[in-house]
Amino acid sequence: MSEKTDYEALAANLLKAELKRKGVTYAQLVEKLNAIGVYEKEVNVRNKLSRGKFTAAFLLQCLSAIGSQTLHLT
Repeated sequence: MSEKTDYEALAANLLKAELKRKGVTYAQLVEKLNAIGVYEKEVNVRNKLSRGKFTAAFLLQCLSAIGSQTLHLT
């Protein structure tokens, strides 16, 4: 299995940090994604964040679902 690139790790860490900041669990994220028409299973979300392998669209869907207005890259 290939290692995460720096950018994949950064994307995963940014999303995890936003979830933590908002106090949103993976289970709650799945519910919030469902509410905006994105159907994922909790195990799939966990795997995506663990591997850092997800699309920019998924990142934006997650950020939108949890109500993030801004994102700090540093």
